[in-house]
Amino acid sequence: MKKLSARRRHPLAAVVVLLFALAATGGLYAAFAPAGKAQADESAQSLAIDEGKKLYSVGCASCHGTGGQGTSDGPSLVGVGSAAVDFQVGTGRMPAQQPGAQVPKKKVIYSEAEIEQLSAYVASLGAGPVKPTDKQYDTSDADIAKGGDLFRTNCAQCHNFTGEGGALTNGKFAPSLEGVDAKHIYEAMQTGPQNMPSFPDTTMPEKNKQDIIAYIKTVNGDNSASQGGLKLGGLGPVSEGLFGWIFGLGALIAVAIWVAAHTAKAKKS
Repeated sequence: MKKLSARRRHPLAAVVVLLFALAATGGLYAAFAPAGKAQADESAQSLAIDEGKKLYSVGCASCHGTGGQGTSDGPSLVGVGSAAVDFQVGTGRMPAQQPGAQVPKKKVIYSEAEIEQLSAYVASLGAGPVKPTDKQYDTSDADIAKGGDLFRTNCAQCHNFTGEGGALTNGKFAPSLEGVDAKHIYEAMQTGPQNMPSFPDTTMPEKNKQDIIAYIKTVNGDNSASQGGLKLGGLGPVSEGLFGWIFGLGALIAVAIWVAAHTAKAKKS
């Protein structure tokens, strides 16, 4: 009998082997690549926290305590979140030059990278409001009219109806919102800095915050016109009443003096 010839492989066998190899490779990638990326992200976050702690020790610990627990000169930072740090440091309010009724906005002394590192460190002390993404304060689809209604209901009592700011009690004040970055307006609503109440998403949804930001940007924009004439700083009846008393009453007194002087001259003649 003739020996049986060796069984020939099917032409598609090589293709099947190749597909199995690719599947195995893909499975390995799916198993290990995300873990590697997560480890890289975790390492980057740990580095940011370490660098932020160094910056904190130099510029913040003297008032807020070495571990953010707070002192008599500064409140606790445990649980304030990265949004509060980004707002306070990103607007120059922190570090504060000196204690007072309210810390004013001033020149920013930290770079964006340093603010990110400080935010990461403070966020590591306890969960709190997170710094918003660009999408969260994007106003491309905002409803300006609704934003105006929301602003007049929730904000105008302190900032006045155009966001020009106003005086509060005991040396405090509501700052002007003209020229303020949209991100910082959003963060202020999130965190409630200083005398301002906070408006979390449970109280004021993200869409409503976008509407308010759009309204503020519109009424303070270059193309915004005052339909009532000279707005006197947009401060409302206080500035208008003061204008009326000083200039209106002053003009009446001047006219009365002029009439009295000319009446006296007429009698003498």
